[in-house]
Amino acid sequence: MRTVPEDEFRQRLEKAREGVNRRGLDALLVHSNEVEFANVRYLSDYWPAFESAGVLIPKEGEAILIIGPESETYARDRSKISKIRKILEYRESAEPEYPGVIMSTFEEIFRESVSEGVKKLGIAGYSIMPLSIYEAIRRAIPDAEIIRADDILVQMRIKKSPNEIMLLKEASRISEIALGEVLKAIHPGVTELQMVGVAQKAMYENGAEYEAHPQYVFSGKGTTHAVSRPSYRVLKEGEMIQLGIGARVGGYSASIGRPLCLGKMPSEMRKLVQAGLDAHLRTMDWMKAGVPAREVAKKFYDYLTDKGFGKNILYGPCHGLGMMEVEKPWIELDSQYVLEENMTFQVDTFLYTKDYGLRWEDGVRVTKEGVERFSTKYLEILEL
Repeated sequence: MRTVPEDEFRQRLEKAREGVNRRGLDALLVHSNEVEFANVRYLSDYWPAFESAGVLIPKEGEAILIIGPESETYARDRSKISKIRKILEYRESAEPEYPGVIMSTFEEIFRESVSEGVKKLGIAGYSIMPLSIYEAIRRAIPDAEIIRADDILVQMRIKKSPNEIMLLKEASRISEIALGEVLKAIHPGVTELQMVGVAQKAMYENGAEYEAHPQYVFSGKGTTHAVSRPSYRVLKEGEMIQLGIGARVGGYSASIGRPLCLGKMPSEMRKLVQAGLDAHLRTMDWMKAGVPAREVAKKFYDYLTDKGFGKNILYGPCHGLGMMEVEKPWIELDSQYVLEENMTFQVDTFLYTKDYGLRWEDGVRVTKEGVERFSTKYLEILEL
């Protein structure tokens, strides 16, 4: 199995500790759940199931993996962090009480990690932390200052190591295989969900550990949905079909987006699909280390507006790619950073009308000369 080696996890924990001390924190509490797993898995390789999880990184001493009441044997088998504590607040959402199960409390964990007491605690994963967990933290350290400290992990995760890039490439390779199997199997009369099944089978047969996201097989007016879920809708000839096929390998997620039509595309549809493809390819040409991110976004908007398609843009043109298929940073008109080598992005070109939409999407790595593409197949008008 391809994965990140243990010494890289140790380096990540030390770098996070440097961030704790740089920010003047007594400790950093990193929060994740089953869906938004990335921060905790990035530090420990532990991926919670049903429950929440956290990593506490004190300014000195060992990091602690914090888990829910049912996950101890699973966590000990999986975690790269050896010190593990379980607490009630990280239980599953059905809220069982677990009478008789011995657990720690936040108060005990904070006392164990920071002997002089926590006066300033940073939270990473702030936007997904439930109120019940935040209130438990506040009860444990009522006089402490609690601040949002997502930036510590964000800055660590923006640029990828060779091992991370290897996993993203492998996830993209598997995604391409799965996309190819869907293109072989798709025809009028099958349902969106049947094609999802084709993609899933190909992914798991070829080494995926999971799906990067709910697979996109939308058709007809459903293709106007920038985010959605597939249904039992039957695919028909002559309408837009949107595929977004993504696999996850070793914790890293890829996705490939392609619009297609069963039969010939109507002329107006074809014009929009071609405009999207042209903008998609140009966006990759505009990207390289040293370029301000907002300049890429401005060129994207200006190009499509000049071609008469400005009204069809919802957002654009890129978002970060890594453990999550969508993660920071975004490339937007107000972005205030410069592209750097080994940043990884999804070039995500979504255009829509009131009747249909389309998405071209591919993962890339920023280089000094431009970008390295993680997927290269099926970048053409697809009429099957």
